[in-house]
Amino acid sequence: MIKKWFLGLSLGTSLIVLSACGGADESAENENAQPETQEQAQSGEESAGQPEMPEPDLEGIPDVVAQVNDEEVSKEEFETAYTGQFQQAAMQAQMSGQEIDQTQLKNQLAESMVGQKLLIQEAEKQELTASDEEVDKTLEQLAQQNGLESKDEFLSALNDQGMPEEEVMSQIETQVKVDQLIAQSAGNTDPSNEELEAAYEQVKAQQEQMGSEEELPAFEELKPELEEQVKMQKENEATQMLVAELREKADVTINL
Repeated sequence: MIKKWFLGLSLGTSLIVLSACGGADESAENENAQPETQEQAQSGEESAGQPEMPEPDLEGIPDVVAQVNDEEVSKEEFETAYTGQFQQAAMQAQMSGQEIDQTQLKNQLAESMVGQKLLIQEAEKQELTASDEEVDKTLEQLAQQNGLESKDEFLSALNDQGMPEEEVMSQIETQVKVDQLIAQSAGNTDPSNEELEAAYEQVKAQQEQMGSEEELPAFEELKPELEEQVKMQKENEATQMLVAELREKADVTINL
């Protein structure tokens, strides 16, 4: 939940890379343990007819992807973010068997990056601040979400991916400020019991639609997760509304 869409561009991309490298390390260990089965496994995969992982189409990306008031979304910035987004989309596409619409994906990313710029600009305009405690808390949460035991281990892993600590801390500080901005806009996001019950019924309906035979836990058992889900939905709605309001007053041009 901490890796929100508006900061899933530089920091988020590094997290994706970190996760991918973790998987690669595990694969490497498996290969070292059983080197004689590597060719057999590759042959089995090919015979199973699995499609090759597609490549991101970076041709024709303009030097300035978007102009947001007096700030630019550069080609380099966009390509880095798009590569990470594409990797996620490609993995999902392999599982679902659907093709990736790269034009749509690029446009969605450009809109997200514009929204990110608008939120950061507004947070700076309001002179919001991030305390050391808030930054440390967010850093610890990010470490836990990425399966790491401490913030130091998290920072070290990102540094290995070419992202120095100063840059990570700057981005987390920015995220904390944007979180404050969205919290102000969202107001009280505590869900009512009626909202929680509606969310529970929605989960039940989805499970039935999927034909799952697994028994759904009781409402009280799922209540903490439902509370988090409903709060997040309210925050996402508030974020979208805030970005729409900021965009109406902003000078935005997308060059894709």
